[in-house]
Amino acid sequence: MTRILLVEDDFAIVHSLQEYLNLEGFSSDYASGQKEAEQLLKTKQYQLLLLDVSLKDGDGFAVCNMAQKIQLPVIFLSASSDEETVVRGLNIGADDYITKPFRPKELLSRIKNVLRRHAGHQTIILLDEIQVDIEKAIVKKKEKEINLSALEYKLLTLFIDHRGKLLTRDQLLDEIWNIAGDFVNDNTITVYIKRLREKIEDDPTNPKIIKTVRGLGYRMD
Repeated sequence: MTRILLVEDDFAIVHSLQEYLNLEGFSSDYASGQKEAEQLLKTKQYQLLLLDVSLKDGDGFAVCNMAQKIQLPVIFLSASSDEETVVRGLNIGADDYITKPFRPKELLSRIKNVLRRHAGHQTIILLDEIQVDIEKAIVKKKEKEINLSALEYKLLTLFIDHRGKLLTRDQLLDEIWNIAGDFVNDNTITVYIKRLREKIEDDPTNPKIIKTVRGLGYRMD
């Protein structure tokens, strides 16, 4: 299901938009300000950003800049029809711009058009302070490149592909067999999860990216 992040500080608009998006088959989260939006972008994966230009906490242009770094398409929502504001938004990378009040069907049409144009294009994933460039196979932590082995990188991308879902130890063993070959066993998983956490987690003993589901396996939130 396509997940959309709605950044808007008018709760009446948030409520009606989320209800409409849900009816049209989309999943959505919302943030009322810049800081909250940036935190969600770091911890969850979205396919589209609906963004109010004028926020009480921060501004929409700053959030748009962050979205550009992870190649996330953006549609601006604004009460302003000022040409300068519109041009500025489009110049920093917004894909479309719609002025409030707008008709839900018009917004839906624009959402579908933007998603169609960007289908399969997002190759940079944010995981808190970790940035993963899938296309280039480069992983950075706080803008500094991290050296991962082939197996560690395979594990990381496996968790990204199944983000939010439980991966059992058996599933992990099956997936990494082709890389590690006959050396794979249950202990191998424990060792490589530990090594990966040491490289990507701020506190490997209290992981926030790859979590242990006791007795079942692991999950990336």
